[in-house]
Amino acid sequence: MAPQPSGRSSTEQPSERTLGSTQEMDQSSERDSDIAAPEKTHFAPVLGSLGHSRGRSHSCSSHLSRQKTSESRKESLDPDLDINLPYRTLSNNADMNEYRTETTAGEIPGPPIPMGDGETHYQLTTFKPNDPENPKNWSKAFKWYCTMVVAVTCFVVTFASSNVSADMIGVMEEFNVNEQLALATMSFFVIGLGLGPMAFAPLSEIYGRRLIYASTLLLAVIFIIPCAVAQNIQTLLVCRFIAGIMFSAPMTLVGGTLADMWRLEERGVPMSAFSAAPFMGPAFGPLIGGFLSDAKGWRWLYWIQLIVAGVMWILITFTVPETYTPTILARRARKLRKETGESYVTEHDLDMRPLSERLGLFLVRPFQLLFTEVIVFLFSLYMSILYGVLYMFFVAFPIVYQKGKGYSSSKTGLMFIPLAIGVLASGLSAPLVNKHYVSVARKHPGRPPAEFRLYPMMASCWLMPVGLFIFAWTSYPHLSWAGPALGGFPVGFGFIFMYNATNNYLVDCYQHQAASALAAKVCLRASFGAGVIHFTVQMYARLGYQWASSLVAFISLACCAIPFAFFKYGARIREWSKYAYAGDDEDDVVDSGPSDMEKNSAKGAEPAGGVLGAH
Repeated sequence: MAPQPSGRSSTEQPSERTLGSTQEMDQSSERDSDIAAPEKTHFAPVLGSLGHSRGRSHSCSSHLSRQKTSESRKESLDPDLDINLPYRTLSNNADMNEYRTETTAGEIPGPPIPMGDGETHYQLTTFKPNDPENPKNWSKAFKWYCTMVVAVTCFVVTFASSNVSADMIGVMEEFNVNEQLALATMSFFVIGLGLGPMAFAPLSEIYGRRLIYASTLLLAVIFIIPCAVAQNIQTLLVCRFIAGIMFSAPMTLVGGTLADMWRLEERGVPMSAFSAAPFMGPAFGPLIGGFLSDAKGWRWLYWIQLIVAGVMWILITFTVPETYTPTILARRARKLRKETGESYVTEHDLDMRPLSERLGLFLVRPFQLLFTEVIVFLFSLYMSILYGVLYMFFVAFPIVYQKGKGYSSSKTGLMFIPLAIGVLASGLSAPLVNKHYVSVARKHPGRPPAEFRLYPMMASCWLMPVGLFIFAWTSYPHLSWAGPALGGFPVGFGFIFMYNATNNYLVDCYQHQAASALAAKVCLRASFGAGVIHFTVQMYARLGYQWASSLVAFISLACCAIPFAFFKYGARIREWSKYAYAGDDEDDVVDSGPSDMEKNSAKGAEPAGGVLGAH
């Protein structure tokens, strides 16, 4: 019986991790050097099944951290970079090529296993060419079906966050509570949406996407029921908070699911569908909720959530297969070990980080980036303001139309239509923006600077203050309903351009740290959105309709300086950043800093995947 996978041999040499040509190893070395500084890498020895300690060799790390030359820094944008791979779960020695490669034999040589009379090798399991289990080889029709299922699930999540805004008065009257406590049914849900990803992102890297989708959506559906039948405000608030946490999983995993299925050159339109869905939900929530609450009362706002979320749970659980490559290959390796008795493994079996490292990377690193990296902090703050405007509208529209003009909930809901049209138009335009970036990147002699991602943001950032000023100064009760409603169109149209540009910029800046940077953004964004829900009422009461909206418009106008400032100075900021990638082409129009290896050597920075809490 072959020994079970439990660690790497201390005799492991970098040549034994070679996949194909020397050129491929060189490319892999450059990628890994961006996330590892060899002089700080420490690996605990692992007790193998043969009863002896097998520590990982530092020679492999030294090889992988090959110093970049000015010539090697002029390479094109690495198409193999995939932030959905388990960089935070696996050690820096893990061979990610296992998850990116198709081989005829379905395996590549792994590290050696010392034996009494020599040594043998583990076999790292891979996909085969045209492998039907590889999600990228599924038929286009089935991939589109899975895409729409997960995108609509995102729509349902954000719909559930906003549709309750249609009838806060009903909750206030039934439970005899004030408006702030009734609004907490929204803010508690939003806080849950921000906290959940801190747990579900790492769990999905270990257990796969399908299990997390199925279990969290089921719990979300279950906790909607007490909301619909609640007899006191405490039950409603607690269950909304738990439902928000559970509903956060689809929002966390959908982008990765699409990347699992679609090749890089195919992702434009599917990613546009995903980008629009989370913003369409908030627009349609008050629209549908308004008619439903007028006809059936506030409890039916939760029953409709139960119905649509239940349908999506059935579809995603029973019709969408596992898409996460490491999980699929791990199952295949277990099956092959059982059938053949040979040592088939995956990097999950060999190179899992210690629990303390994983907890640090998932729970601490996002906040390190948020509070020590000016790029992460300012762009997270900008997206928080954007998110806050969206949730401000859920409170401001009823104030302007119901209190100011005497409209019903259903009629007020109709005022969100221009916002929805703006979001939809933005989503449909997203592939054109992506095509523009690709054309610009191809013309660039080397790796395109991360700042090229900011072009859409610089063009669209003006739309939000314009829309807010229109909303502000047409909101007088004696003026037409059309003014404030039409102000929602430019705001909605700018959402996706700014949202996607921010995500792309953070990914290009932080490479293998990008997942932590995005997690920091989500956490701050949710906290800000929850707070906005509560202070909007007081702000409109004290400042009046016009100046309350204008205040937010002026803040968003000031934020327009952020993308322009980083377009000009972003490369210099990345040069001095401890975590940001600064490997752009030296001759670019935007100044480029030294390579990551040079930065690590000069500053003594720890490897990107190192133990946290050392700073």
